[in-house]
Amino acid sequence: MPRTSIAVVDSKRLVAVFGPRDQHLRRIRTALGVAVTARDDAIHIEGEEAAVRRATTVFESLDRIARDDGSVTADQVSRLLAVATGDTPPVRHDPIEIQQPGRQLVPRSAGQAAYVQAIRDHDIVLCTGPAGCGKTFLAVAMAVAFLRSERVRKIVLVRPAVEAGESLGYLPGDLQAKINPYLRPLMDALREMMDYEVLKRLTDQDIVEMIPLAYMRGRTLNHAFVILDEAQNTTVAQMKMFLTRLGHESKMVISGDTTQIDLPSERQSGLVDAMRRLRDVPGCGRVQLGGVDIVRHPLVQRIVDAYEH
Repeated sequence: MPRTSIAVVDSKRLVAVFGPRDQHLRRIRTALGVAVTARDDAIHIEGEEAAVRRATTVFESLDRIARDDGSVTADQVSRLLAVATGDTPPVRHDPIEIQQPGRQLVPRSAGQAAYVQAIRDHDIVLCTGPAGCGKTFLAVAMAVAFLRSERVRKIVLVRPAVEAGESLGYLPGDLQAKINPYLRPLMDALREMMDYEVLKRLTDQDIVEMIPLAYMRGRTLNHAFVILDEAQNTTVAQMKMFLTRLGHESKMVISGDTTQIDLPSERQSGLVDAMRRLRDVPGCGRVQLGGVDIVRHPLVQRIVDAYEH
């Protein structure tokens, strides 16, 4: 009977791959019909040839996840098993080259893979999807990759200041103090990929710029990677203004969750309008992510499903 072995580099990663009380291991054995043991610093897989191949792919993918995240969730195991058994199409694991030693970022779902590929292929990409599906994180990762490979000269992070229900001018502090709460999610994503000192230096040099959408008027952004987050809270006029800031050798990624629009009911969301209006415009990519693309805690997907239903 065919058999293969996978070297175990790190015993802690092996524990993460097998799961609490070997829960992940038992699921893989049952779903793929293979025998799996761990001894002599290796995972040994035995079964039918095709099943062994599928199980090997699953364990290698789980090992990458454990290396990157330090843990493996039941939801991640479910997705890999769905691909292995043919229930969903396979995901291309083209890494995002953020050039951080010892770390590689890869899309975790077919939707995320399509999103990353759209950013590579188009100058403007619009993306909608629920909380936790990686809209902001993957856009920031691609921006860092483009900056570090010198395909752009700066990163511009933009958000509409709608959530608080008040004008920026009435908030305390200077401009930076006013906009920090709005741009915190984008900064959190950046700090996942850059050392604090590097990020501070790039911010001081204006290579990484963070501004509210209202301050974009009149600018032209050349050689820049521009991200508009929470774009569901733009008006149609604001979205047109933002899109026309695109300069030479630049990219724009516009993302938002159309189920969380905070605009007054009489105003149409600029993101909803742009997804329809730019449908057939060459150079513009559109991606719609769903609950299956959520990569936060598995409970987040169940919460999103509960609200949708």
